[in-house]
Amino acid sequence: MRSELEAAHRGLIAGVGALAALAALAELRAVRASWERRIEDARGECGSLAGKLRAVVRGQAQVDEAVKSGFDGVRTPGGGGAW
Repeated sequence: MRSELEAAHRGLIAGVGALAALAALAELRAVRASWERRIEDARGECGSLAGKLRAVVRGQAQVDEAVKSGFDGVRTPGGGGAW
């Protein structure tokens, strides 16, 4: 992601006059730094969610198994039960 951002910023500067390029470069550096911070923040958030999501999956699997076990003892018509 960073390499793509860097390449895009290099391409914007190409063909611009020297003074305009300097002004644009300063602005682009600020924008790029902002995007890099946002990307890192998103990575951190995704990383912190990974463990939490795994815990939810484990908990849901336990609930599913408990529900299944609860139905295992239920007798149904035509299933050899008392109905």
